[in-house]
Amino acid sequence: MTPRESALSALDYGAWNELPVAHFGFWRETLEKWVAERRLRPDEIEGIGDGSPTSTLIGRKLGFDFNWGDCYPLASGLFPAFAERVLRVRDDGTEEVRNADGAIVLRRPGATGIPAEIGHALVDRSSWEADFRPRLAFSESRIDAALLASMPRPADRAGPLGLYCGSLYGIIRNWLGVEGLAYLTADDPELYREIIDTVGGLVLACVRALLARRSDFDCLSFWEDICFKNGPLVVPSQFRELVGPWYRKVCAEAEAAGIRFRYVDCDGVIGDLVPTWLENGVNVMFPVEYGTWRGSLADLRARFGRGLRGVGGMDKSAFSRDRSAIDAEIERLRPMVDLGGYLPCPDHQIPPDAKWDLVRYYCDRFRETFRRR
Repeated sequence: MTPRESALSALDYGAWNELPVAHFGFWRETLEKWVAERRLRPDEIEGIGDGSPTSTLIGRKLGFDFNWGDCYPLASGLFPAFAERVLRVRDDGTEEVRNADGAIVLRRPGATGIPAEIGHALVDRSSWEADFRPRLAFSESRIDAALLASMPRPADRAGPLGLYCGSLYGIIRNWLGVEGLAYLTADDPELYREIIDTVGGLVLACVRALLARRSDFDCLSFWEDICFKNGPLVVPSQFRELVGPWYRKVCAEAEAAGIRFRYVDCDGVIGDLVPTWLENGVNVMFPVEYGTWRGSLADLRARFGRGLRGVGGMDKSAFSRDRSAIDAEIERLRPMVDLGGYLPCPDHQIPPDAKWDLVRYYCDRFRETFRRR
């Protein structure tokens, strides 16, 4: 079996000879560190991105079989996005920047990670109608025909290929901010529903148009990131009522086209939202984030049964420690692999504190451990 075939079989509770070793990409700072250590050449990290030749090359050098994040990126968000613009430079060099989502963020020289948000372009119905709703109209130009045609056919894929259809709620949080979105649910519930329905209708239209052109994808993927270490950033009952039906419609289109796996990428403690996803056609959770709360597929499976599958769950912090930490992590993963319907993968991009030799050791130990004899 190829790594792709083994991965899909594992997710379907089927047989596999050797469980493939998957990753989810690398921080740019990680690659720059490895260049400084002469593990990689400078030219080998240029053009990095999911599905790029650069990502494939680096993954293979380390011992990975594929990047779980490889996908066709459907343009189902703001179209066009806001042009990034520096609004002000503070005395300490910090820039106040309006980003592609219309959020105003602080960008500090040399800083990495998620920037602090200090304002948003979407604040009320007026800004919604003037600056956001017009950017959410469907058009065939959202589909990049040349890129779509370049996506490898099943027989030529190293691993599963996803159709990334976008976000039904997380992107709205990006536009309004956590606080702004929370207030909107109470201050203007009619606008709240309208925004959700506009986004859902656009994602559905984009998926329908794309699948009419090509449907040989292995999975459909959503991005949300609407939970944190204590639970959801949305009221679960509202999420179920307002967003659940859009998941059902989009997943039904994918299932009718033969796409058997539909997954949502959501960080944090997701348990209170899993019922909405499972009831409406999502059957794979990613990244099953380990985090500070020790998230695990085993716990989710105990609550929700075999209908829930998982990808992720590997605690990437082990890459910063030693071989004994890698060994312990692989042993922690073993009983979850035995449950079936699960493909281990680092639960985020590999961070800058990762040691090259430990990542390689992980790949070797993983392959040795999860091999049928």
